[in-house]
Amino acid sequence: MDRAPGLSVRLRLTLSYAGFLMLAGALLLGAVWLFLLRYVPDRALIVTSGTPLSGVFPVRSNLLRVFAPRAAAVLAFLLVLGLWGGWVLAGRMLAPLTRITAATRAAAAGSLSHRIRLPGRRDEFRELADAFDAMLARLEAHVDEQQRFAANASHELRTPLAVSKALIDVARADPDRDAGEVFDRLHAVNTRAIDLTEALLLLSRANQRSFSREAVDLSLLAEEATETLLPLAEEHDVTVETSGDIALTTGSQALLLQLTTNLVQNAIVHNLPEQGMVWVRTAVHPGSVVLTVENTGEAISPQLASTLTEPFQRGTQRVRTGHAGIGLGLAIVDSITRAHDGTLALTPRAAGGLRVSVELPGVATDPG
Repeated sequence: MDRAPGLSVRLRLTLSYAGFLMLAGALLLGAVWLFLLRYVPDRALIVTSGTPLSGVFPVRSNLLRVFAPRAAAVLAFLLVLGLWGGWVLAGRMLAPLTRITAATRAAAAGSLSHRIRLPGRRDEFRELADAFDAMLARLEAHVDEQQRFAANASHELRTPLAVSKALIDVARADPDRDAGEVFDRLHAVNTRAIDLTEALLLLSRANQRSFSREAVDLSLLAEEATETLLPLAEEHDVTVETSGDIALTTGSQALLLQLTTNLVQNAIVHNLPEQGMVWVRTAVHPGSVVLTVENTGEAISPQLASTLTEPFQRGTQRVRTGHAGIGLGLAIVDSITRAHDGTLALTPRAAGGLRVSVELPGVATDPG
């Protein structure tokens, strides 16, 4: 934004200091005149002989003649002192602001790794510097995450496109090849690309928090997601048990349903080869509600569990859906949870498998 040139803050503070000092001096001289000089007689006194008086009795005109030049000299000295002292003090006070401005310009130029780290005790400038450092740290982490996400998304989208091109090239080079097989493989590849694109759009929507909020019961969403995924559970010989209390929160019903569906689907897909189990529970805590999805499966290390919410990060390779998924299920869950001011916790089970808990702000139910 273009702005017209103006006085610097340091100069304005200097003029303010000098002006207040001059005003204080003028008020002091005015007080001297009001409470002292006005009571001095303006003419000489005639004292008769024998009057018991001693000392000097000044005349107001003579006193003003002597006092006025000295008062003017004092005001001039106060003006010089105010300008010099104000300039020095303003410079010392605004020095932290200079460092903050330099850091802001460095950040605007793309250097998000720069930190102010302003020393000294806490005051307004240091609180601003600390808040700015924290903002830079969050921005740097967000930019790094977005860059990794963009790189991974480009790679993941490039793979199905490359496979489609290869299938088309093969079909063109071999006209006698079974077209049905090629069409089936192209359909599967395109379906994966569409699923990935829709997941990316959903992830972007959750990150932007572009949704309206309404009262949502997590227990109903858990039942709906379980019923929807029941054929998938039967196909993989997995039993899903749903239980819990009414758990009211506020948010987007569509996004929270997607969150619940992703958790249940992951729990079904990443499970034991035979007779696996999935437990879906809802609970109410003071001020919050919790959705927990727990499944049997292969042992997962805590280190691996802590990375499962990263985009395109997959857990075990033994996924029984024909492919390893698009790697965005838990990343979407994490984004939706944060968009609803909640927390996500992933804990490996001692017997194998994973326990995922989503805690969201609760809504008080009407006792009536």
